[in-house]
Amino acid sequence: MNTDIIILVLIFIVLLIANVPIAFCLIAAASVTLLLSTEFIPVVTAVVQQTATGIDSFVLLAIPFFILSGVLMGRGGIAQRIIEFAKTLVGWFPGGLAFVNVVGCMLFGSIAGSSAAAVSAIGGFMIPSMKNEGYSREFSTALTITASTTGLLIPPSNTLIVYSLASGGVSIAALFLAGYIPGILVGLSLMAVASIVALRKGEKFGQRVKFKLVIKSGIRAFLSLLLVVIVIGGIIAGVFTATEAAAVAVVYAFILAVIVYREVRVKELPDILINTVVTTAIVMLLIGGSMALSWVLSYLNIPQNLSAALLALSDNTFVILLLINLILLFVGTFMDMTPAVLIFTPIFLPVAVNLGIDPIHFGIIMVLNLCIGLCTPPVGTLLFLGVTIGKTTVPKVIKPLLPMYVALILALLIITYFPSLSLWLPGILGD
Repeated sequence: MNTDIIILVLIFIVLLIANVPIAFCLIAAASVTLLLSTEFIPVVTAVVQQTATGIDSFVLLAIPFFILSGVLMGRGGIAQRIIEFAKTLVGWFPGGLAFVNVVGCMLFGSIAGSSAAAVSAIGGFMIPSMKNEGYSREFSTALTITASTTGLLIPPSNTLIVYSLASGGVSIAALFLAGYIPGILVGLSLMAVASIVALRKGEKFGQRVKFKLVIKSGIRAFLSLLLVVIVIGGIIAGVFTATEAAAVAVVYAFILAVIVYREVRVKELPDILINTVVTTAIVMLLIGGSMALSWVLSYLNIPQNLSAALLALSDNTFVILLLINLILLFVGTFMDMTPAVLIFTPIFLPVAVNLGIDPIHFGIIMVLNLCIGLCTPPVGTLLFLGVTIGKTTVPKVIKPLLPMYVALILALLIITYFPSLSLWLPGILGD
């Protein structure tokens, strides 16, 4: 077992360092490990079969639909309306523009279902605006990068759908409900950092916006925000499944972007569809490769052995959760979120269940851990996208990111050790 793990990890790391796309790193690591570990299985056939089987799921149809609705929302003038609404809500606080950035990312991320879309849409407008108000470009970029992670917790979230698949069928509706309070807590923790920076700059409370203006901007943003109500409300009420809800989201986003707001022209639709297909292909290849590697791990009994080793270290829930958090934080620094969820859920979820941890709560812990990894070098997707949008560099952004990392980790610890934050909403709504 030890030899199998060493072989797998070495192959994966060597290929990753060689800049091989991560999907091929996963498939190659699975194939070579299986080839060296057994003489009785036709390796190529087994790996190809498991890769194809991994994406043969009705649940996964939700992902391309949510990607398409997110692209339509991103181009449909939604971001500007949400930023204006956020300004009327929190713009008068000390550090108002920073607060607007965080709230904008939370609202837009939840609508688009994508943290990358939030960085692009909100960051493209807010980073220059914050710079004009005296914030450094690096701080503004760092705040946008970290705030955009809330879109992966506040539903609808593709990552929570992937966790549902990897966990063997944890309710997507329950996971969606469980993400609200943790996502808001993460946003508040980043706003706390922003307020400290603002107070050090000598900012004070501005003039509170009249309620009439709040209502007016809210009406402008209402149709955009209504998407979340339709999707989540429909799932919870049992009107449609998560996959059907994703299809409804596409229809609604199309009507809003093309017909109501008229920000997307019909001739732009082929380009939007091509972008959606490319993104979907990348995600599905990652899922297929991850599922193949998960199958190889399971065939070689590696998850079971690692689970037993963890439980042998301690039977203290506090200690085991701390160890799992540390491992996932490390994994998140060099592995993309989707394969990490698919590979490590079968390893750690049985340990969590044995300790009496609810699978819904554990899913939120896992996703938040890996969200932090998206903001860290060397492979942080949001980090590199953010510095591109912000027209700065990674070394310059790291310093303002440090207090935000602290805020994210504190939020993670609170969510880890207070399960009611994740389980309260699913509990009262019966999911």
